[in-house]
Amino acid sequence: MRAIWKGAVSFGLVSVPVKLYSATESHDVSFRQVHASDGGRIKYQRVCAIDGEEVAYADIAKGYETEDGEMVILTDDDLADLPSTSSREIAVEKFVPTDQIDPMLFEKSYYLEPEKTGAKPYALLRQALLDADRMAVVTVALRQRTSVAVLRVRDDVIVMQTMMWPDEIRTPDFSIEAGEVKDSEVKMATMLVDTLAGDFDATEFEDDYAGAVEALVKAKIEGGEIKRTPTSTKSSGEVVDLLAALQRSVKAAQSARGESGSDEEDDAADEKPAKKTTTKKAATKKAPAKKSTAKKSATKKAPAKKAAAKKAPAKKTAAKKTPAKKAS
Repeated sequence: MRAIWKGAVSFGLVSVPVKLYSATESHDVSFRQVHASDGGRIKYQRVCAIDGEEVAYADIAKGYETEDGEMVILTDDDLADLPSTSSREIAVEKFVPTDQIDPMLFEKSYYLEPEKTGAKPYALLRQALLDADRMAVVTVALRQRTSVAVLRVRDDVIVMQTMMWPDEIRTPDFSIEAGEVKDSEVKMATMLVDTLAGDFDATEFEDDYAGAVEALVKAKIEGGEIKRTPTSTKSSGEVVDLLAALQRSVKAAQSARGESGSDEEDDAADEKPAKKTTTKKAATKKAPAKKSTAKKSATKKAPAKKAAAKKAPAKKTAAKKTPAKKAS
């Protein structure tokens, strides 16, 4: 894991230098929107709802929409004047009983790892939380915004869980009218609860949907039901396209050797400059090899002629055999 924040937990006069790590990650299945006929990804353009023109990213600003639909545009200077904090302190405000905090308030979880110099006070705070059976309510500045969070112990590690603000919890706007509940019905419901009672073990549950999607995709790949697109980077199709491009580049270089490059060769050079350099290096290495061969053949020409002279009698012998065949 990679630390995303460094600071210190302070309670009273004690300061614990710590590193912050994200304690969770999403394994949710995600899909891309593509063209059904060829598998190409669908692109979205930034278009103004008023004039219908495409807007460059540099021309996009932040806007705050009021309740009556009016739009207030905020500039970077406006945002710079807003109150923010960059404090590296996790300040303990109070220690509260664990049952006083509604789990609905919890937002995101982080692991706190002590620096080497803070190992002992870290262990002290961890043990104090366990013995008191309480959570520490803290304030912390993350992404230049002050958040409320709690510290609790999980598997000998202190976990910080950021919390939502109270006004971010919605109040249900519906009522439940179930009528009169009979004692016999309550008794049967209680029996059902007792029958299904047990301890929670997270490993007993698994994401069946994600597993089914992976199996489906694997089956389609094995069956050849895939789309080869120019933007594919995780399939063998990219390798095939690369080999074909290299072959075209070599043919173009061979046909235009010593002449000005053709359009096809120029295109290949733009696409694969590294490969073109390799071809040139190979050519320069072969040139000396040819010269050395020529020198060796030149020095051995005389013995070669002598060998031919020795073979001359053999030819005469072959000539003498010809009349012998005619005589027969």
